[in-house]
Amino acid sequence: MPAIESNHRTQVLEAIADNLIASKCRLATAESCTGGGIAKALTELSGSSSWYQGGVVSYSNSLKQNLLCVTTGSLENYGAVSEEVAREMAEGVATTANSDFAVSTTGIAGPDGGSVDKPVGTVCFGFYCAGVTLVETKIFPGDRRKVREATIDYALTRLLELITAKKSG
Repeated sequence: MPAIESNHRTQVLEAIADNLIASKCRLATAESCTGGGIAKALTELSGSSSWYQGGVVSYSNSLKQNLLCVTTGSLENYGAVSEEVAREMAEGVATTANSDFAVSTTGIAGPDGGSVDKPVGTVCFGFYCAGVTLVETKIFPGDRRKVREATIDYALTRLLELITAKKSG
């Protein structure tokens, strides 16, 4: 997935903000491979403090456990880059930040760290939506920068879809 155009990203961010404000909901983030990139994008908007609670950048497993309530069992059985961990990260930050919506990312941005089962570019997402958590895994091509940008863009676009669907349904 190529990085979305700056103008399009701004439109996605504004739509996220408008939907959250209209529904009086809050958002939080839990990031590993994106290193706070989603939080940075969200806080580019003036007034984001009215709907964005904040986020956790948890590169280490110990922070995933201590701040986001990721279980040792999930880390040992599935690895840090897994849908199970992405789920626990999203649910953990939603609980900690008292948020209606949350997004988490955990992945292998490269250039090292990939394997046959989890190649470089593998990213697991968790989307917490008012009590329901969805998880997805994507594989993005490119170097470290491209993988991280594609991850941020996908997370924001998918989050908007889910917020809009929840608001409509």
